[in-house]
Amino acid sequence: MFEWLGENWWAVWLTAFLAFAVVEMITLDLFFIMLGGGALAALVSDFAGADPWLQIVIFCVVSLLMVAFVRPVALSHLKKGPAEQRTNVDRLIGEHAVVMEAVTSDGGLVKIGGDIWSARSAAGILSAGQMVVVAAIDGATAVVSAQPPAEDRT
Repeated sequence: MFEWLGENWWAVWLTAFLAFAVVEMITLDLFFIMLGGGALAALVSDFAGADPWLQIVIFCVVSLLMVAFVRPVALSHLKKGPAEQRTNVDRLIGEHAVVMEAVTSDGGLVKIGGDIWSARSAAGILSAGQMVVVAAIDGATAVVSAQPPAEDRT
């Protein structure tokens, strides 16, 4: 087996590339795919007839260059968009909600958009049917406060 691998370095590089690709799919940090690029370069050098020592050098150099130069550019493209753009539950902060069951500092229910959330009041007791504003999200609980009367209720 090891004799065959010593004569067929392409299989080592192909296996390394596939392993790096699988790890990249798990981590999603664009590091292991750069190592996979180095493995592909070494694979190509094997098919071009390079000696094993040169393939290892090519793997190291290409991987290092990709991590140093390609990864930062790729990460900056992935993070395009406004810096203030909120995602997940952060986008709910500041949204209007309707109290479904009276909300106290201990608990209650509110409807945010089309979803029912467990909630607790930031201050005071909020009665059913009252319009509130989401002040924060604490785990799976919305922390709400009474909507100021001068605010537009759209």
